[in-house]
Amino acid sequence: MPITRRHLLDHALTVGAASLAAASLNVRVTTPALAESAKHWSERAAFQSLKHKLGERLLAVTSPLGPCLSAPESQACRRRLEHLRNPFFIQDQPGGFQTNGWLDAWQAEVSPYAVAAESAEDVAAAVTFAHEQGVKLVVKGAAHDYLGRNSAPDSLLLWTHRMRDITYDPAFRPMGAGSDTAGRPALKVAAGARWVEAYEAASAVDRYVQGGGCTSVGVAGGFLQGGGFGSFSKRYGTGAGSVLEFEVVTADGQIRIANAYQHPDLFWALRGGGGSTFGIVTRVTLLAHPRPERMGLLSGRLEAKSDEAFRKALAHLVAWYPGALNNPDWGEQIAIRPDNSMDFFLTFLDQSDANALSVWAPLKAALAEEGIALSLNAKSIPFAGLWDLAFWDRTDPDFVHRDLRDDGGSGLYWWAPNQGEVGQFIDAYTSRWLPRRLFEPDARIDLVEALFQASRHARIVLHINKGLSGASEPVLAREADTSINPVAREAAALVICSSTQEARYPGLPGHEPDMAAGKRAAEQVQAAISVLRAATPGGGAYSNEADYFEPDWQTSFWGANYASLLEVKQRYDPDNLFRVHHGIGSR
Repeated sequence: MPITRRHLLDHALTVGAASLAAASLNVRVTTPALAESAKHWSERAAFQSLKHKLGERLLAVTSPLGPCLSAPESQACRRRLEHLRNPFFIQDQPGGFQTNGWLDAWQAEVSPYAVAAESAEDVAAAVTFAHEQGVKLVVKGAAHDYLGRNSAPDSLLLWTHRMRDITYDPAFRPMGAGSDTAGRPALKVAAGARWVEAYEAASAVDRYVQGGGCTSVGVAGGFLQGGGFGSFSKRYGTGAGSVLEFEVVTADGQIRIANAYQHPDLFWALRGGGGSTFGIVTRVTLLAHPRPERMGLLSGRLEAKSDEAFRKALAHLVAWYPGALNNPDWGEQIAIRPDNSMDFFLTFLDQSDANALSVWAPLKAALAEEGIALSLNAKSIPFAGLWDLAFWDRTDPDFVHRDLRDDGGSGLYWWAPNQGEVGQFIDAYTSRWLPRRLFEPDARIDLVEALFQASRHARIVLHINKGLSGASEPVLAREADTSINPVAREAAALVICSSTQEARYPGLPGHEPDMAAGKRAAEQVQAAISVLRAATPGGGAYSNEADYFEPDWQTSFWGANYASLLEVKQRYDPDNLFRVHHGIGSR
């Protein structure tokens, strides 16, 4: 029989936060001694054997900033900096990173060697070498990671970028399932594929797979294994909840199939317990949902003339939200600003523009009575056009940026609003789930005050698609069998508060981050999130989009699931080969 969440977690659900912290000390996870330097381990006979086995797939890695480090005023440097504004160029460089560092936390480190894996067997060879030789192993696919888990000095990089094949199976049955198990439409995606490629493949067969909003994010890596919220998660759930099967290389170098019938404990842990923690996923099989007919974008803005008026605007928003947006039709963001303004950028599914706007009519009328104008605009398109570059070229060419390398370009593209993330340096980045109960009449006044006080310090953004309250019962049932913090299922939204600097490169003169400004911004972000943490005792943060310095991170990221996740970690990786910052079993 398939394993259920109850089979795994009956004992964990009664463990409180203090007990979980103690549990992390009671289960031993050892750490192998690291080699002193890459030069030290690269001269060993075992490394030469690995080189012989992998041939050209074992690479010496250089920094993509090389032309600027050697000749900062040269045309080659200027050209390279232009290329580094393209996420797909970054992904083609084994030494490239989407995020270049975090204030007082980490900065990107280029691994001296990389295994450019083309198969699960290549991954297993790298894992076996690192395990036996005590070498720090880092994993990178699409190069997206806010917390720097794909970067470490003197490490061996396991680079999955070349593993990008995608196939559709109209009647997939997990390995080990009985013959009476019905097949389901599914997409099999290799470790290095990006969501834009997965979406295009699914759309070609009138299907949709639940993934990230950013086209260049990798499918099988930390995004999905950490949870995987996207624009339409209130309708389809998380990426983790849609996983039917993993192919994964564990710390012993074995290639395993993990699903509800084989290694169900590992399957559960991989669906939310964090990337590069329990093993290296080489392929993932995702449930392919029926494709929506239409999707739309709604944008808007309001400005209040005083603090008192802004509090009233927040009160109307909080009262209106549960009946209007806390459902499977809506997603994306509401930004609340220190200058007493709000910006709205939301998605809606399978509604006409007029119907979408009618949802907002009661809020608009209530605000008008307070003398606050809310301007709104809605525009819907066929959902199939969302992943069709030719459609955007015809209808809104400025909404996308194209990968124009190699003359005519690759056909890859990213959304213009995501440009600021390419090559970013993070001053601070924090998140907090807002429980649905805070929107009830007896709690609203406290929520309104918390949102107001937090927004005095910094811009805070409510991501309504990153809370699963309002999702359908079938979606919530799937999510209950993931290892994502259970508070996410009860959350109406995820608040994110952050500060970043665009296209900043530590150590590159003239292009370094402004540390003084970064510290000031970080202080404001921390002041804002402190208000929200105080308003949500026992709550949590989304581990993929969270504070590098998150307090009580075990409970915040995984809640009651942490103790069971730690047991799975010890079972499959007793020597803690796969260790990442604030990952299960890390210190």
